[in-house]
Amino acid sequence: MSATIAHRGPDEAGIHVRDDVGLAHRRLSIVDLADGQQPMTSADGQLHITYNGEIFNHVELRQELESRGHRFRTSSDTEVILHLYEAFGPDCVAQLNGDFAFAIHDARRKRLFLARDRMGVRPLYHTWRQGRFHFASEIKALLTIPGMEARLDPFALDQIFTLWAPIPPRTAFEGVSELPPAHWMIVENGAARTQRYWDLDFSNVRHDRSETQMAEETRALLEDATRIRLRADVEVGTYLSGGLDSSIIAALARRMAPAGLTSFAVTFSDPAFDESAFQNEMVRALGTEHHTVDCDMDEIATVFPEVIRHTEQPILRTGPAPLYRLSGLVRSKGIKAVLSGEGADEVFAGYDIFKEARIRRFCARQPGSQLRPHLFRRIYPYLSNLKRQTPDYLAAFFGVASDDLNDPLFSHRPRMRSTAGTKLFFSDALKATLGDYDAADELAATLPDAFSEWHPLHQAQYLETRFLLAGYILSSQGDRMAMAHGIETRFPFLDHRLVMHAAQIPASFKLRGSGRSIFCARRCAMSCRHRSPTGPNSPIARQRQAPSPITRRPMWKKHSRNRRWKKTETSTLKKQPDCIKKAG
Repeated sequence: MSATIAHRGPDEAGIHVRDDVGLAHRRLSIVDLADGQQPMTSADGQLHITYNGEIFNHVELRQELESRGHRFRTSSDTEVILHLYEAFGPDCVAQLNGDFAFAIHDARRKRLFLARDRMGVRPLYHTWRQGRFHFASEIKALLTIPGMEARLDPFALDQIFTLWAPIPPRTAFEGVSELPPAHWMIVENGAARTQRYWDLDFSNVRHDRSETQMAEETRALLEDATRIRLRADVEVGTYLSGGLDSSIIAALARRMAPAGLTSFAVTFSDPAFDESAFQNEMVRALGTEHHTVDCDMDEIATVFPEVIRHTEQPILRTGPAPLYRLSGLVRSKGIKAVLSGEGADEVFAGYDIFKEARIRRFCARQPGSQLRPHLFRRIYPYLSNLKRQTPDYLAAFFGVASDDLNDPLFSHRPRMRSTAGTKLFFSDALKATLGDYDAADELAATLPDAFSEWHPLHQAQYLETRFLLAGYILSSQGDRMAMAHGIETRFPFLDHRLVMHAAQIPASFKLRGSGRSIFCARRCAMSCRHRSPTGPNSPIARQRQAPSPITRRPMWKKHSRNRRWKKTETSTLKKQPDCIKKAG
């Protein structure tokens, strides 16, 4: 199992066995390089931990624990977790500010305690086989267990081809479960129980604060989130795409790193996707040591099999491929940790889907408004075919007449419909297995009780943050692509203090009219050319219009071992207009 995920921790390996419990660890050494080996054992020999991630407030936690009489043997954040568990038990996770997945063998209580960070940055999977509990950072490690078969879960496939990712604890593989973000688990006496310890909550919006006050608090929290994510005993670099969010983080990091900052970015040979002009503008302004890796369709096709091996689930975009190449560049320059601006668009409502939901609500309530077609065309200005469609087509496409305004998933219904178009590939056997199963209904059943009382924008933010961010962005495009090359990505915008603060910001401060969110842009940073955030992107549209290695060889091998897909439906999908293929 350990060797299977050696890419996640190429620096050291360790194993600990006690009684009938075995722990293994692959280390990516970033903090306390000399003494931070794992698995680590407590001073009294009763606690043993294996842990992936970083606790960014470990310095402050150590000081608090020392004031309580705890004595430390190392300067690692790993030992801080052990002492916190000694002092607080499972409640220790509430004090952690970081990205983590860990397991503690509590020999005295004869239990295993596992926990995962609030936002779901670090993965944690588990399974039961022949009465024994197994866990790992990646599914491929669990698939090495004797007797374990790699069988796709048909209901997970339906979720992926509706929602982009499985709904935790389900994974793409039958018999393998995911510990959901913000949950802990205790395994003892041959059974397991889980509990959520945190959730994103929009019930406490602050209407007693001005926009200026909220902005200053946001700035202070983001600065501190960046400061503690620069803590390391190795150099920390930064991604610098040229967009607003990564530029904000790079600017803050550059100010806090007077010795210099190394930045990294992807460039594309296709000018429709290339953002090097924006990147160069920021590099000149910040004076970073900048490195780029170019990516084109042939390179995406070349690395795509490896991308899928690391995502461990089907993906609907080629976006992870450039990030796979980018993390390889980072590693080649000797950098082990990088900052990223990911998460800002979820936290501050920057994505077009939030603007789209607002316009759709207006149009549904004002069916006779002559503004409707103009507003529709403004939603996705970069989709040229959308501008040429008739008003009736646009209204139907965005579901204005068909979607229920009281539907809890209203904001995401067009994306779900668009994504579900890929189910044309499902075989008759798979369709029969699924029957009338509806992934969207299962998602709706997981929403918190207070969800219906929130502002529609906050409902959309919850869906985007708790499901797409954790299940796809931080997984397939985040942890998996970075850790494929032994790189740790750090996300200041996802500091839970900032996330909770942003949930208290009124919707009117985040999104006005039909424009994008400008709260963070205007208040938190610097002068930067405005561009709409579309998420990580790569040249995918053109590959649908002409044969390429990525659409030929892999999909239609005669000896494919899993014939869940129908070849005859490809022409139907390719003929759909670009606006139907939008990522949303």
